Amino acid sequence: MTDPLLWLDGDPTEGRRPRPHAPRSEARTEPLPAPPAAASPPRRGRFGAALAGGLISAVLVGGGAFALGLTDSDRPASSPAPALVSPKQTGNVESIYAAARESVVSVRTNGGSGTGFVVDSGGTIVTNAHVVGNATGVEVEFADDETARASVMGVDTSSDLAVLKVDTNRPLKALQLADSSTVRPGQLAVAIGSPFGLSQTVTSGIVSGTGRHIQAPDGFQIDSVIQTDAPINPGNSGGPLLDATGKVIGVNSQIASQSGGNVGIGFAVPSNTVKDVIPRLERGESIQRAYLGVSTQAASGGVSIASVSSGSPAEAAGLRVGDVIESVGGTKVSDPDDVAAAIQDRRPGETVEIELARGDTVQVKLGVRP
Repeated sequence: MTDPLLWLDGDPTEGRRPRPHAPRSEARTEPLPAPPAAASPPRRGRFGAALAGGLISAVLVGGGAFALGLTDSDRPASSPAPALVSPKQTGNVESIYAAARESVVSVRTNGGSGTGFVVDSGGTIVTNAHVVGNATGVEVEFADDETARASVMGVDTSSDLAVLKVDTNRPLKALQLADSSTVRPGQLAVAIGSPFGLSQTVTSGIVSGTGRHIQAPDGFQIDSVIQTDAPINPGNSGGPLLDATGKVIGVNSQIASQSGGNVGIGFAVPSNTVKDVIPRLERGESIQRAYLGVSTQAASGGVSIASVSSGSPAEAAGLRVGDVIESVGGTKVSDPDDVAAAIQDRRPGETVEIELARGDTVQVKLGVRP
């Protein structure tokens, strides 16, 4: 069972271990190899460096559509976005890191730190909602250690995503977003971030699962999450999880752990969710999601209602504690995740039919998630 520890206030090891900005030289057994010249462009610029259905436990670790392509609708189907590494370098972790590192930043607030990455040349940066918390502005540090201020343009706690805007004349290099629906277990996964304050740290592994569900900071469920065994730790929050071509397949957000450290089970919010959420946050939208208003638990023959929120659509429709839900919208459900997913796929104001084991079929007009 995982401890529901939230890393909202920075490094949980603060005060118990040093947080150097670079590895100690004496810890190296050999010099680090220089990145290939073709993959490491010169530095430029002045700046450098589940209430709807059921809850699960996990551990939190820690823009618009421009050059990165937050949406693919403006790009002809015959002209896919180029990979960040050449065909000969595909799958080479050193080349992937060299091509992506300038786009990855450390994010610092008064309460903690995390990671972010540039998604367009206009200064849009993606990170986790739990990294920025309630801050209206943050400091970002680029790969060459120079810093700049960034404004928090929008936060969506239900997807654990936030968008920052950095005001700089520095030329910015954007990362490309992949289509996360094509990600499969066994594929290469490369994470870049600032675990324990060690900026520009790269780790690698594989995609070890897809279609996972994790709990967002507001207690609701995030769907279609990517699981990886690439080591990620506190401070990696908000950083990119990259595929073999250097494209972003997810935003590193949580790990499953009993000790608070990495045990090879990490979770990333999928890039397709980023494509949906970030442009809306940049436009100033308050993202609204459907709300039923129950918490649930597994039961024989369906999913049992453990609680009904006061004033919720569920209460108004007559759902009661102890009711066993057999189907939602005509789809059979067998665990709390099924109920949560069925509600999340709908819009506020939509009416959904819920079939109960007591023989009743209830019509519920969904509300707006609080």
